[in-house]
Amino acid sequence: MAQSKKMKAAMEKVDRNNFYSVAEAVKVLKDISKARNFDESLEISMNLNVDPRHADQAVRGMTSLPNGTGATVRVAVFARDDKAEEAKKAGADIVGAEDLADKCKAGEMDFDRVIASPDMMGIVGQLGKILGPKGLMPNPKLGTVTPNVGQAVKDAKGGAIEFRAEKAGIVHAGIGKCSFDEKKLIENVEFFIEAIKKAKPTGAKGSYIKKITLTSSMGPGMKLDLEEVVGKQSAKAA
Repeated sequence: MAQSKKMKAAMEKVDRNNFYSVAEAVKVLKDISKARNFDESLEISMNLNVDPRHADQAVRGMTSLPNGTGATVRVAVFARDDKAEEAKKAGADIVGAEDLADKCKAGEMDFDRVIASPDMMGIVGQLGKILGPKGLMPNPKLGTVTPNVGQAVKDAKGGAIEFRAEKAGIVHAGIGKCSFDEKKLIENVEFFIEAIKKAKPTGAKGSYIKKITLTSSMGPGMKLDLEEVVGKQSAKAA
């Protein structure tokens, strides 16, 4: 595929054989993104030495980035009565019970995250084949099945992101906008890496993290220096 002039110019600023510190990679990607006419996302890919097909090597969780993602997240909540009001006050975009389930069955799913109070799981459980393939099925381990629906909505709106290792052991995540200050992006990157380190499964053997790459929506991939990044202590991940 032919590269655009902008992509060629961007690639000239990156040595594909080099390994960068987080600060170096963020600086270059921010500089490259200034030539675009939209606010690009900063994205991270981590290649882990795990085989998610084995239960003891699965990597999955939720973490709230210190500076958010900059993305607009539409949240749907399955709840009734007081819990429904709590969700609405917290900023949920869609709140319902059987009526919300009917919308899902009809393919009306204009949301990015689903939260449910525990008493709603009888209804939500019937939607497994609809929500599951889209990664939207509420899960108590991820804090999306909870009696505290208000806080869950606030977390989702405030930058909480779900991560999950794919079949090849790769975790992808959007961790901010290139318009963020460099310091905030660096904090988000280091925080996310720390969250993945803390999520190391019991079945993982040898070197857990094999490769980390940062990129922007339209920019080139930049490999991070594992010795500098993985061995570096960052803020406590949640």
